[in-house]
Amino acid sequence: MSATQLRQPLVSYTIEWEKLPDDFKLPDEPVENISHPLLASALREILEIAGLIGPTALIVSNFALCATVNKKTVVKAPDWCYVPNALPVPSPFMRRSYTPNLEGDIPAVVMEFISDTEEEEYSVKPTYPYGKWFFYERILRVPIYVIFEQNEGRLEVHDLADGRYELRQPDANGRYFIASLGLYLGVWQGTKASVTGYWLRWWDESNNMLPWTVEGVRQSREEGIKEGKIDLIMRLLTRQIGEISDEAAGAIANLSVTDLDELSEALFDFNSSGDLASWLEK
Repeated sequence: MSATQLRQPLVSYTIEWEKLPDDFKLPDEPVENISHPLLASALREILEIAGLIGPTALIVSNFALCATVNKKTVVKAPDWCYVPNALPVPSPFMRRSYTPNLEGDIPAVVMEFISDTEEEEYSVKPTYPYGKWFFYERILRVPIYVIFEQNEGRLEVHDLADGRYELRQPDANGRYFIASLGLYLGVWQGTKASVTGYWLRWWDESNNMLPWTVEGVRQSREEGIKEGKIDLIMRLLTRQIGEISDEAAGAIANLSVTDLDELSEALFDFNSSGDLASWLEK
């Protein structure tokens, strides 16, 4: 963003929070990048698996956020948006847009993924229909604005301070704490849905990366396999050399699956607990 943009004065606007008319035609533009929906759904998936989506929370992607500015309806659709508390929509109606303040909280976080063709994510255009940056910063006043460039894995987190967005510096791990979710946001390189590249991921306060569904299933399967191997080895060792000490049992529990396979091949050569201790000390 240029120095001219940064020096733009704060301008007063008449802002009203009105429900979008039922006959309002929402933009129906094609998605520019097939990775954008994957990025958005992956962020939500992690939160859902971890049980971190509250009953009143609203997490949407490419969804209309609305405000009436100087008597004109303004609609922007961020690539990802988190609202901690939104009023429920009465059945059988479906939510087709969201007007902050009228229908619930102002979004706590909005994210934009850099498009291939233009840099509207940085637009501070102060006239109707307004740039995205301007709309989130001056109209909605969203506390955290995230911009992610997937091709290069570049992540920016901007905090609203005195009515303007300020670029936050990452922590020692290259991540950013998102207080409204109690999690850290960062970049991870790997493969999901047959797409290899940079992804946005969540980490907890203990520095554990929260898993996607497939990762959780794989981890559970691996843990089940490991537990089965340990159980079998302990039973065979008990028959072979007698009672196993707590220290040795703890050491066996910490072995990798590969080491457990090696132990299972070696245990029939053990004649005493000393033989087991010697093997574990290797």
